[in-house]
Amino acid sequence: MNRLGAARASQSPYSFGAQPDSHSVTRFRFWAPSVDAVNLVLEGSTPQRMQKLDDGFHELVCPAPAGTRYRFALPDGMLVPDPASRLQDGDVHDSSVVCDLHQYGWKHAPWKGRPWSETVLYELHCGLYGGFKGVEQRLPDLQKLGITAIELMPVADFPGPRNWGYDGVLPYAPDAAYGTPDELRSLIDTAHGLGLMVFLDVVYNHFGPDGNYLPSYAPEFFRNDLDTPWGPAIDFRRNAVRRFFAENALFWLREYRFDGLRLDAVHAIHDQTWLPEMAGFVRSRLGSERHVHLVLENDDNAAGLLRQGFDAQWNDDAHHVVHHLLTREDSGYYASYANNATQMLARALSEGFVFQGQEDPVKPGRIRGEPSADLPSERFIFFLQNHDQIGNRAMGERLSSLGVATNALKTAVALQLLTPQIPLVFMGEEEGATSPFLYFTSHMQPELAKAVREGRRKEFAGFPAFADPEARSRIPDPNEESTWELSRVPEKRNQTANEWRQWYRKLLALRYQYIVPRLQGARSMGARVLGEGAVSAIWQMGDGARLSLYCNLGPDPCPFTLAPHIDRDTVFFMGPADVPGMSIGALTALPGHCVIATLESHGEHEHA
Repeated sequence: MNRLGAARASQSPYSFGAQPDSHSVTRFRFWAPSVDAVNLVLEGSTPQRMQKLDDGFHELVCPAPAGTRYRFALPDGMLVPDPASRLQDGDVHDSSVVCDLHQYGWKHAPWKGRPWSETVLYELHCGLYGGFKGVEQRLPDLQKLGITAIELMPVADFPGPRNWGYDGVLPYAPDAAYGTPDELRSLIDTAHGLGLMVFLDVVYNHFGPDGNYLPSYAPEFFRNDLDTPWGPAIDFRRNAVRRFFAENALFWLREYRFDGLRLDAVHAIHDQTWLPEMAGFVRSRLGSERHVHLVLENDDNAAGLLRQGFDAQWNDDAHHVVHHLLTREDSGYYASYANNATQMLARALSEGFVFQGQEDPVKPGRIRGEPSADLPSERFIFFLQNHDQIGNRAMGERLSSLGVATNALKTAVALQLLTPQIPLVFMGEEEGATSPFLYFTSHMQPELAKAVREGRRKEFAGFPAFADPEARSRIPDPNEESTWELSRVPEKRNQTANEWRQWYRKLLALRYQYIVPRLQGARSMGARVLGEGAVSAIWQMGDGARLSLYCNLGPDPCPFTLAPHIDRDTVFFMGPADVPGMSIGALTALPGHCVIATLESHGEHEHA
């Protein structure tokens, strides 16, 4: 039995929080191993002493119907919310609320999800789209575009009404600023009715700086010998901590019927054995009939995890290389990709990760990554932009605002959407949006708000553009509401937005017609450099067909030769208007800002 399997036997699969039964009786469980006495305080009632158990839990079963407000009282009189609260009566410092997890009437209960190979992800921030109801209203539009899965940035309860979501402190409670739990369920239910999957971004590597009461009664939750960029590391060596987060993953997938989770920055989880253990835990409890997908963000490029229950990883390497080739930026982490960038792009297309165990060229002594060439292409998520890569810029600029030529950007989009890697589109990208996506918060504590503002500006002091204090002072204050407002994607579409949407719709239709049916089992047959910013790559698809992609991200032509029969196999051509589509096979140079995709059937490439 693994460590998660040792959880206390119960009718409920959850060890933490308030769990009512059908008779308005609720079992309250609160892990506070450092505290000898805990009282349950129900709103309007006399405090009740909880029973302390041997495993550090305090437990009480008592009448408390759904809707009951409650807190836990510590020996010093401090009242704290439930760390496994399913809903807050207000914000993170307020009372928790007993919730009936089964009152929502699902309209599309038979939904079992979609295979991973059909995934086209669309990452979005719920608040900027008007909360859960606002996102639900946009679903038909995304479905028509060709999106098959939306990915919500974290919704776990955070302080204030505005936040990226990575400052969450109550991982089981949807933030009230976005709507009610049933409104979140309605969003997911509606998506399923449209054939759309819904993914959730979850944060298991840290808690936010405001509203985290765990150190007051469970300091054992954290390590005192290891730090992360956000404070003391969470102690995944402890069984209760492992269960807290594994059950959280199960909770979102089971009680809200999310189709998948994206685990944020797992390189900051110091006991990596928990990750495959968690994957096995949730999959064994959800059954094989559902398509459930688990995705990682992992700066360590630990390819081994993609063989242990995880479907894919965000491919930061591919992003960094393409971004450098499009913008020529070579500061920050782009410095590691500035030399031999085209060769790196070829490797990212053929093998997934660029760094597979070699030393980072600008960080001597740092060995990063594991071999990934044996993995199927669909294990890697290919994006040109996402919340990190836009929002972690000082001014939150998108590629459309960085001087990238429209044809160059269209070429990069075609490359992204026509490879066998799984594509991810960030909100507004499909419309060529130029509005920034900035880092925003709404901390109520003035000192914390000041520290966040000054810390963010200090973070960019090493960049030439912000070396001067006056330049840094122009970096938007995360806590100002105007920073949030600037990050909205305009609702009214202009002609440019409509043209971009047509481009995405065309490419996604081609992907679904030619690539998706053949994606399972697809393997790279290699990639090579054709010239500066130009590569060719070949994959043997699951049905034996051969997909070839020729891409030139730069403006200048480069020599190359296509096979004689290429005209009849051409799936897609993007290039100068003066190159007739029917004479592609006669090309002796790959034009600038050009993409050609060809698909040879099994019989054709056998005799080619």
